Amino acid sequence: MATTTDKSDPLLWNKVAGAVLFGGLIAMACGFVAELLVHPHKLKENVFVVAVPEGGAAAAAGGAAPKEAEPIAPLLAKANPADGEKAAKKCLACHTFDKGAANKIGPNLWNVVGGPRAHSESFSYSNTLAGMHGQTWDYEDLNKFLNSPKGFVPGTKMAFAGIPGAKERADVIAYLRSLSDAPKPLP
Repeated sequence: MATTTDKSDPLLWNKVAGAVLFGGLIAMACGFVAELLVHPHKLKENVFVVAVPEGGAAAAAGGAAPKEAEPIAPLLAKANPADGEKAAKKCLACHTFDKGAANKIGPNLWNVVGGPRAHSESFSYSNTLAGMHGQTWDYEDLNKFLNSPKGFVPGTKMAFAGIPGAKERADVIAYLRSLSDAPKPLP
């Protein structure tokens, strides 16, 4: 004789609730046993250090003014474009550097030094940067922008926090300067 299960049977729902509670008790007991067996060691210092601008998390979130960029002209004389190319690899996620290359999340950066701001017709710039169309990227403005993109161009879509080290910025600017058929003379 075959029996059918009646879903309105209160005994069935008691069994389901009991199984769920029993499963929860097993999971909780496993957590207690795991805490008894595993004893983590606290590190004296973090293995991976996250770079936070001066001023702490408030500065990183845009709450405090960024540190003023020191003048870049004296550093450009000793800047190394090869080091700048290595440092600019972090920019490859959003930008291209080759002549005539397509835009990515950010615009192509060929001929940016001495070139016009908001230069790519096919890229959708923030309103603030689009309003700067016609102005040129000189060395000091690039220095200030690379130090703090949101500080130099409030409202920019660029989420990059900036390059805090002046030497690294100088190297990146020297590399960007080399990305041109006729590189702009150093100041």
